[in-house]
Amino acid sequence: MNSTRIARRFQDLAAKGQKGFVAYITAGDPGFAETLAISHALEAAGVDILELGIPFSDPLADGPTIQAASGRALAAGMTVRRALELVRAFRDKSELPLVLFTYLNPIYSYGFEKFLTDATAAGADGLLILDLPPEEAGQNAELVAAGGLDPIRLIAPTTPPSRMATISATGRGFIYYVSREGVTGEQTSLSDTIAARVAELRQHTALPIAVGFGISTPEQSAAVAHDADAVVVGSAIVRRIAENATAPDLAQRIGDFVRPLVQAAHSA
Repeated sequence: MNSTRIARRFQDLAAKGQKGFVAYITAGDPGFAETLAISHALEAAGVDILELGIPFSDPLADGPTIQAASGRALAAGMTVRRALELVRAFRDKSELPLVLFTYLNPIYSYGFEKFLTDATAAGADGLLILDLPPEEAGQNAELVAAGGLDPIRLIAPTTPPSRMATISATGRGFIYYVSREGVTGEQTSLSDTIAARVAELRQHTALPIAVGFGISTPEQSAAVAHDADAVVVGSAIVRRIAENATAPDLAQRIGDFVRPLVQAAHSA
């Protein structure tokens, strides 16, 4: 049985009849200490899984909000090594499941096998690499995630059923379903295909399904949680970090924004 922090969290949620909430933030935006404080505030707000983005200069799947966050983090001196130090500092006081969200380039430059070892030792639980197809990992032994990290797989709206099965078979922890085509960013309305696509995906995997891209209000959070096992919110949080970056109570403000979104997901 998979007994990782991620698996245990979803088991606990299921036992309580609740849906989960995953929050994304960019490591180092606006700084190391601020990210650490925000991470703890998100846990206090009820977040079930923290997704920590390792900033990259060419984040192809991210919209302007998260691109800007990566730029600010890099300018503030955030690196892969510092991101792992951030994970370690967070883990000193928390058992909240944590997924590293990144692109292949930064960690391949760091050294993929070394990254897997160091990320696991730091206390990360999962790894989501946006631009690494499972077929590529299968052809390159050094790209196969191992050890204590759950490989989190992405499914897109355009993914055909046969490929859903292939991608899901290599995943652990949960499946991240991208609810719309394009890049990350807040949306005024949800895709009307979420329910059908999640139901189709359930035919190919027993893993929990988290749905993200474009969710920014409690109403949207509740609607997505009705069909999925968890809701993922990123850009809406990152935008408010940017808007309040110099506020002395930044972490509290982010926690206050996220709490209603979490409550909506938990109550769905």
